Amino acid sequence: MVQNKIFSANKTLHVNGRLLDLSTPKVMGILNITPDSFYPDSRAELSDVIAKAGAMLQEGADILDIGGYSSRPGAADIPESEELKRVVPAIEAVRKSFPDAILSIDTFRSSVAQAAVYAGAAMINDITGGEADPDMFAAVARCQVPYVLMHMRGTPQTMNQLTHYEDLMRELIDYFHARLERLKQEGVKDVIIDPGFGFAKTAAQNFRLLGQLEQLRILEKPVLVGLSRKSMIWRTLQTTPEHALNGTSVLNTIALTKGISILRVHDVKAAREAVSLTSQLY
Repeated sequence: MVQNKIFSANKTLHVNGRLLDLSTPKVMGILNITPDSFYPDSRAELSDVIAKAGAMLQEGADILDIGGYSSRPGAADIPESEELKRVVPAIEAVRKSFPDAILSIDTFRSSVAQAAVYAGAAMINDITGGEADPDMFAAVARCQVPYVLMHMRGTPQTMNQLTHYEDLMRELIDYFHARLERLKQEGVKDVIIDPGFGFAKTAAQNFRLLGQLEQLRILEKPVLVGLSRKSMIWRTLQTTPEHALNGTSVLNTIALTKGISILRVHDVKAAREAVSLTSQLY
């Protein structure tokens, strides 16, 4: 069998006491326990989170990413207590119903991350790369779970005004280098990087970033991308998030050919098909 030279070969993550092999890209399904996420079908109440989680796992999700804080541009800020009230019972419920499922907590607050890991999450996905909470890196080290380190500037409330870069890819690589060094010093072993499509980046910058995505291989870390139904797709196609599945599949396929390890998506079945078909090329 020819070794896959494109898909992050021989990379693994320590998750739930076992190794997760990333030699074939994995699919992360999005479960938002929020009333205001930009794509309505991704929203779940506690009462139906089990059904939604089960459907995603049935379609082939390798990881479920559970979040209680909407990060869409201009989203309302919520207190930590509300975020905890949303995510902890959801994680406990999904963990009880699907004990073998790999759960990720989507949060930038160290206290929420730790509570979520205690409740059953096995990965921390932080959209701010540790910038929103100075205790996050130490918390990840204590939890000893994989950490998704994303690039953004500002907050969901301000990021659309912070899109000026001299050299976007160079600045991203510098950003990741600095934070990876800090995480290494803290003793964090498993780090996944996320370039942050749509976070403090214009549509043109997002497409340029996608075209240069393979340059992130210099960091020697698995790469996660979240392109699913984002405005760079539906605004370019002059449609809506509800009609952006085909565009999402196109861009996910491009990302797969550039060596990414995890697709974060609303539509698991379509992403799984993209992985299956693209893997036949190598």
